[in-house]
Amino acid sequence: MKLNKSHVTLALLLFCAGLLTANLFNRNGIIARAAGVTPVALSIPNPVQLSTSFTKIAKEAEPSVVQILSTIKEKQPQNMQWFFNGNPFGGQNPFGGQMPFGLQPQQPQNAMALGSGFVVDHSGYILTNNHVVDGATRVRVKLPNDSTEYPAKVIGTDPELDLAVVKIDASKELNPLPLGNSDAMQTGDWVVAIGSPFGLDQTMTAGIISAKGRDLGDPGHQLQRFLQTDAAINHGNSGGPLLNIDGQVIGINTMIASGSGNFEGIGFALPINLAVNSYNQIVKTGKVSRGAIGIKFARGENAALLKAYGASTGVFVQSVDSDGPAAKAGMRAADIIVGVNGQPVKDGDQLVTMISDTHPGATVNVKVLRDGKTLELPVQIGDRAALLADNGNGNSNSEGEQGPATHARLGVSVQNLTPSDRQDMGITSGSVVIASVQPGSFADDLGLQRGDVILEINRHQINTAADVRNMMQTAKPGEAIAFKLMRNAGNNWSVMFAAGTVPAQ
Repeated sequence: MKLNKSHVTLALLLFCAGLLTANLFNRNGIIARAAGVTPVALSIPNPVQLSTSFTKIAKEAEPSVVQILSTIKEKQPQNMQWFFNGNPFGGQNPFGGQMPFGLQPQQPQNAMALGSGFVVDHSGYILTNNHVVDGATRVRVKLPNDSTEYPAKVIGTDPELDLAVVKIDASKELNPLPLGNSDAMQTGDWVVAIGSPFGLDQTMTAGIISAKGRDLGDPGHQLQRFLQTDAAINHGNSGGPLLNIDGQVIGINTMIASGSGNFEGIGFALPINLAVNSYNQIVKTGKVSRGAIGIKFARGENAALLKAYGASTGVFVQSVDSDGPAAKAGMRAADIIVGVNGQPVKDGDQLVTMISDTHPGATVNVKVLRDGKTLELPVQIGDRAALLADNGNGNSNSEGEQGPATHARLGVSVQNLTPSDRQDMGITSGSVVIASVQPGSFADDLGLQRGDVILEINRHQINTAADVRNMMQTAKPGEAIAFKLMRNAGNNWSVMFAAGTVPAQ
């Protein structure tokens, strides 16, 4: 076949296109081997430093982590007590004479509680949880690699923080664990827990801080703000240390969140920064003293309530103990605490921390907002334990002179009270009582209840049922509205406040 010029041109174009395609493939690694390029070999990296860090923590910390054995006298079970000590036929024994089949009322039995702790002083002082030793008739401590059970003395406890200090005499110098700063911990930081879960001493688990400042809403432990971790914590870990990656104690393992009773991924440790102050007081005086001023407030502040009383932040005082330090300084219900000693107060948790950290007997300047005016009240701090030691629903069927009046926007019916009604109810103030609350209404959402006596709405005194109607009719949608009430709880009338945002018509 004779090649002409066009055939030659076409061949050259096809050749060039092939080179270009091969070059592109080569760049993309598709035919790298054909182009003479050898793939990079895979390799295993050196062990990461984190692994050796955990090993180092275990070697240095384990000699200081102890097992605590508490002997606790169990009470007789209530159901057995009912069976043997009483019967539905009257008398102590339905069979007459001795108990049947030789059964006698059970005597209290000794039980063993296991927990953990860690050495904080060469002389034998140990930190643990209060619930590990609470109610114990005898406490013993086992040191690592030592079969001796050393008798321990409970030096003091801090039930509010679930903290206890015990001491042993081991006739030798012990190795205390170094302390870290729990405030420096961040969510995501590595942590290690060491203790005796299920009695298996020197058990170490690792995880991270999964949350900080966790409030579990326990009224009896208002001061606790936990570090939350996914390091495995089980029964027996209580009182053991939670350590940072440097092997420093940043928490005391205290409790778990569980549906089964065992670890399910969430544990809680008391921050060491909270524990240190209590420890120092206990080893010095044998007890913990905290400040208080004798007021009550809602832990979850209601923004609408603050707004209705002219503030955006602060602590709304629900009530003031009549003989407490705040009352003596002139503080009143409905005051809003906005500062202490020149430092702003944003919420109740901050206020509790500031006041409880102040030694009883000291005087602090409390700034309050009252009726739009700022006042400075010098308050002498009282003892928290003493103040706490000193310290429902109403049901009124009375008919008002004008009968019940229904307020659809609020969702209640109210009625006037006569002087005789107030006398029967055992109150000296208030003229309007809530007769009923509509389920799902604005009032229901606010927590108003049948039998509540309405004293004020938005700081305006309520004298008649018509006053309630007028206040609700003039309130604008979206406006903050606050109620001052009296409620009967166990034949004890107390003042309370409720607030919310006015709904649309």
